[in-house]
Amino acid sequence: MNHIDPQQLHDLNHWSRRGFMSSLGQGVGGIALASLLNQDSLAQTVEQQVAHFAPKAKSVIWMFMIGGASHMESFDPKPELTKHAGKKITETPYADVLTSPYLENERVVAFDPNNGFIRQEIYPLQVGFQKRGESGLEISDWWPHLSECADDLAIVRSMWTEDSNHGAQLQFHTGRHRVDGFFPTIGAWVNYGLGSLNENLPQFVVMGQPVADCCGGMEAHRANYLGPQYDGVPLKIDPKNPLPYAKPRGGVFKEEQAAQYDLLNRLNRMTADRHPDDNAIQARIKSYELAFRMQTAVPEVVKFDDETKEMQESYGLNQSETKTFGQQLLAARRLVERGVRFVQIYHGSNGGAGRWDSHTGLKNNHSKLCKQVDQPIGALIKDLKQRGLFDETIVVWATEFGRTPGSQKSTGRDHHPYGFSIWMAGGGLKGGVAHGATDELGFHAVENRHYVTDVHATILTQMGLDPHKMAIPGRKRLEKEIGTPIHDIIA
Repeated sequence: MNHIDPQQLHDLNHWSRRGFMSSLGQGVGGIALASLLNQDSLAQTVEQQVAHFAPKAKSVIWMFMIGGASHMESFDPKPELTKHAGKKITETPYADVLTSPYLENERVVAFDPNNGFIRQEIYPLQVGFQKRGESGLEISDWWPHLSECADDLAIVRSMWTEDSNHGAQLQFHTGRHRVDGFFPTIGAWVNYGLGSLNENLPQFVVMGQPVADCCGGMEAHRANYLGPQYDGVPLKIDPKNPLPYAKPRGGVFKEEQAAQYDLLNRLNRMTADRHPDDNAIQARIKSYELAFRMQTAVPEVVKFDDETKEMQESYGLNQSETKTFGQQLLAARRLVERGVRFVQIYHGSNGGAGRWDSHTGLKNNHSKLCKQVDQPIGALIKDLKQRGLFDETIVVWATEFGRTPGSQKSTGRDHHPYGFSIWMAGGGLKGGVAHGATDELGFHAVENRHYVTDVHATILTQMGLDPHKMAIPGRKRLEKEIGTPIHDIIA
């Protein structure tokens, strides 16, 4: 028989049940539990699916460069651009790229290839390339630290998407065009599909500012119809306040809040005893327990005191250019080391389309941005390998689209969805390979073409999940949302 201290019941009179729950909820706002607290009747069963086959990876670190990084100045060298610089595309031997048959089958808005691209003049490459590592992968000189890990990378040079404006940021994460509405993101699917590896931490963590509001904003790490419990949890590199509302409200001592949680859980468990088949009650109990544990576990993750000076410096924490991104990647390693499934990191948010959006001044822009992320990324890969985590962690570098071969009568490049590059590493993927290709000008993906959700399918497959078997009753998923694994880069 359960007994409740009369004094505790007296104290409860100072709150309504909803007010009491709201008070406790001030310590868990970032984990979508707020949605359950504010809509008490909507507490849902947290049902993870099980792996469909043996996984090769446990976690994902997903880095997204906001604005559209140029594939031609990073991982897909096109010397023909320099050779034909100043000419219009129609004046080169490659004029036929403007009438590609792919244009008839893909929904691409804003660009008319028989209008805008014809007027553009070829813009030369702004950086040199070198063959790197034993594999000889060609990577630009703006990535010296990452180049040291060339033999670990699987570069995909044949990506394409549909949205030629920055709504492509959201499309890369969901597989659906912005005009179609909002859908679950890749991080949410991983969170939904797999059980927890650490009951003290959220399974989907987000760092950095999200994509632009005009392009979906926080919807790029939301779960939509899967339910708010699968949303990404925003995390700041601040040990004193790493999560929104992740500490007790003013005037509430730790011991007092612990007592409040204990009392609420006892009340909920009494109800659960009376209704053993009510999964919603069990879900609420688990949510409160997670919330309370997170208040200790999460701040510890972003405290780097136990990291050596050499380790912190390897990530660039001692340099102003690399400190912010370096802190985020070091935290990402600490998160996956503790069992977090999916860590999503945004780079380049400026409140607008994103800092990688280089219509002018591409050379200065990209060289500066690459410097901010290059050393931390190189350090992350080496660190994961040294700790034995690389084989079970998929590292992804992505951006919403590439840049055009031509310029807009300026020193930059326009948006370009027809062909661009991403890379993945670790997690049972091949290293030192370049898969797919664009044409000689980098205009179209022409060999082993991959729509953005092929990246999703590859990740899910490596995590032991069959994308075709992941579904919600009453929700029909399009084939394009599901994607196809890129088998040629899977070891």
